[in-house]
Amino acid sequence: MIESINKEEEPISVSINKLENRKDEAAISEEVRILTQLLDDATRKMIGDDGFDKIEFFKKLSGEEKYQELENEIEQLDNEEMIVVSRYFSILPLLINISEDVNLAYEINYQNNNDIDYLGKMSATIDLVSEQDNAKEILEHVNVVPVLTAHPTQVQRKTMLDLTNHIHELLRKYRDVKAGSINKQKWFADLRRYVELIMQTDIIREKKLKVTNEITNVMEYYNSSLIKAVTKLITQYKHLAAQKGFSLDNAKPITMGMWIGGDRDGNPFVTADTLKVSALVQSEVILNYYIDKVANLYRTFSLSNSLSRVNKDVEKLAALSTDVSVFREREPYRKAFHYIQSRLQKTLADIKTGNFTKTTEKMEPEQNQLLAYQSVQEFKKDLQCIEKSLLDHNDSALITGDLTEVIQAADIFGFFLASIDMRQDSSVHEACVAELLQAANIVEDYSSLSENEKIQVLLKELTEDPRTLSSTHREKSEVLQKELAIFKTARLLKDKLGEEVIKQHIISHTESVSDMFELAIMLKEVGLVDTEKARVQIVPLFETIEDLDNSREIMKQYLNYDIVKKWIAANNNYQEIMLGYSDSNKDGGYLSSGWTLYKAQNELTEIGADKGVKITFFHGRGGTVGRGGGPSYEAITSQPFGSIKDRIRLTEQGEVIGNKYGNKDVAYYNLEMLVAATLDRMVTRRIVNADNLAGYRTIMDGIVEDSNHIYRDLVFGNEHFYDYFFAASPIREVSSLNIGSRPAARKTITEISGLRAIPWVFSWSQNRIMLPGWYGVGSAFQHYIDQDESNLAKLQEMYEEWPFFHSLLSNVDMVLSKSNMNIAFEYAKLCQDQETRDVFNTILDEWQLTKNVILAIEKHDHLLEDNVYLKKSLDYRLPYFNVLNYIQIELIKRQRQGELVENLETLIHITINGVATGLRNSG
Repeated sequence: MIESINKEEEPISVSINKLENRKDEAAISEEVRILTQLLDDATRKMIGDDGFDKIEFFKKLSGEEKYQELENEIEQLDNEEMIVVSRYFSILPLLINISEDVNLAYEINYQNNNDIDYLGKMSATIDLVSEQDNAKEILEHVNVVPVLTAHPTQVQRKTMLDLTNHIHELLRKYRDVKAGSINKQKWFADLRRYVELIMQTDIIREKKLKVTNEITNVMEYYNSSLIKAVTKLITQYKHLAAQKGFSLDNAKPITMGMWIGGDRDGNPFVTADTLKVSALVQSEVILNYYIDKVANLYRTFSLSNSLSRVNKDVEKLAALSTDVSVFREREPYRKAFHYIQSRLQKTLADIKTGNFTKTTEKMEPEQNQLLAYQSVQEFKKDLQCIEKSLLDHNDSALITGDLTEVIQAADIFGFFLASIDMRQDSSVHEACVAELLQAANIVEDYSSLSENEKIQVLLKELTEDPRTLSSTHREKSEVLQKELAIFKTARLLKDKLGEEVIKQHIISHTESVSDMFELAIMLKEVGLVDTEKARVQIVPLFETIEDLDNSREIMKQYLNYDIVKKWIAANNNYQEIMLGYSDSNKDGGYLSSGWTLYKAQNELTEIGADKGVKITFFHGRGGTVGRGGGPSYEAITSQPFGSIKDRIRLTEQGEVIGNKYGNKDVAYYNLEMLVAATLDRMVTRRIVNADNLAGYRTIMDGIVEDSNHIYRDLVFGNEHFYDYFFAASPIREVSSLNIGSRPAARKTITEISGLRAIPWVFSWSQNRIMLPGWYGVGSAFQHYIDQDESNLAKLQEMYEEWPFFHSLLSNVDMVLSKSNMNIAFEYAKLCQDQETRDVFNTILDEWQLTKNVILAIEKHDHLLEDNVYLKKSLDYRLPYFNVLNYIQIELIKRQRQGELVENLETLIHITINGVATGLRNSG
């Protein structure tokens, strides 16, 4: 091991509070009471006093934990009563969420404006970095990329999201209402109107989303929050660095990524057209933002040349403007902004009409000639002419605000907004390459070759033969035509919108070096790869436990090839590797997944260092712990030291996108935490003793091996587990939800191995077992403790000293707190026979053991002892969505018994949405 890997470190201790723990609990309680009363009034209108009395009775029984009586009462509801009751208990957790989000946003602003420390505060982190010898280099090059993925678990309609945003904005004004600066009656009437609208609006989509819908939906987050939050963060970041004496020229601490429209792994609906739509819609969004900003600048910059001076370059821009109003004759800045705006509008018009012609010669605009911008650099150059003129003539105060913001945005978002990742399964690439080689009479049966033979064939094509294999006139399969079309579109988009629009292509199920060279062949077909450079980086995705274990040898071999060395050198010496959290979890369980990923990062980082390559990691995390989720700050700061060079990418999806980026204040806080955590992990101070760390790792190896056997013995070894899962969870109902364009399974949902990780985890959260986040943990630790009476103390020491282990166990604690084995037992009763139901007893025993062992290692008496805010948040909402679980169980019973008419089956989907809303991390 290299020295930096051996010396595992933890973040320097700073006296700070988690922001969430400072939220105004009294305000949340007051707002929840108001929202609940409005929802009660709306519901009472719909079903009358007698019907609403039942809802009140259900809340009382749930609060008193009289679940058997609650179950009996719910059984008495007829189908029509179920409609309103289901809606009520689904909407109430949603309203609680809104109140909590509002107070988080308020607290963010308050603590920022009053210079109060909190976890992830950027100014404190930059203070730490400034003490390093290479501080400027770190601050200049760090880059964190949240990637919004094509795995939506957000089941609500956009209409519902819009309504909740209205309520959010109204609650933000509540403090002004109490202060008397806003009319209370009007405010209350507005709030009542939106609550009643929500209660009478369809919650769930009736039709399955198309990829184009996914693209449009996610763009709303850019319009409402992300563009504003990113530009504000980068302005503040540079300002804080400047205060420490570091002038940053090209710093991009946050850039955005996108999978929607480019991720075709298992999704037949992603095509060349959807890739193009994704890129062009993104381009439209950012160009419209620039147009609006420049329009604001046009209205603002009323400087008269009779009172101020202006540079020649600005005069030249003003002279090209078509704004010939007599009132603008002495306002050169306004005319210059008008000209810039006009060029932006021409650029947007060209993109919307698909005009992808690019000027090959530099053209100087003439009077009344309006040219589209050929690059964002041209646009930025015009803005900087104005900026320089203001600076030259002592008007620097005018630069702050919109002008600085739009220049920052141009740096980060270009004309593309977010880099789109392409992704496909390795088997598809192999099939396409095999067809190409056969058609070109090079290899008749490529797939039958050994790995070494495949590599030799592929290298010969990549290094010795400049021809394209697809140029033959032989008829091509539908799969090959589709793949070639999408690669051609990628080339077109890069040529038009710039290199940043598509930077990576990810290979799912990377199992060999040939998998990567097969992608290179496909890229070569459209001119995106040659012998000197790859315009699209080839990114292997290692997903299963076996794939992660094999990743070391694969990357050692891959990095040795001369052509690969040239590709990496042309990419500033970076090689990205994607790590799959969800499939490794489903394959081996929580401990096995977490530890295998940790070791893989350590060893892949070392391999890169040995070969002079900077290995960067793309973390395929989902919302839940079972898919690599959990608190983002802890997740990043617990990564192996040295594994974060200066770049890190991580996926964000579904309801997690809404929770983290639903408004600009919360978005700013979450982006700030990502940057702060990454910098923290790069400049940590306190060292865990190397000998202790080696011992910890040996202990973990044994425990994890045991945990893997325990997990697989249940999931793949118990002959009744398959029947239990499909009977005692709403997997079939989850799979029919209109939550995204992708199918729920790669092959069929009647096979665990073929089931996608999202519905797998989603279903375990619905039946409240949360199995992927903890199963196999308790027994493995207990077995280790039983070996020696001192071993519990050793685990307690590891929890206190080792950030990775602390984060691992804290996530288990959180997951256990959201589980409810009484409710899970009611789902188990859905099983048809006793042998299948008995699987639950195995799970229950492991749950109880896991809880006891985790508390013993943490030295805690109760779950969530270190997370008071989450505990109180769950106390608010648990009684409501516990009721929803019992309603869901009864609906599933009726459906399976044929007692639920077809048009009422969506009620099950409503309850699924409600439980996911209450838990706040469903997939």
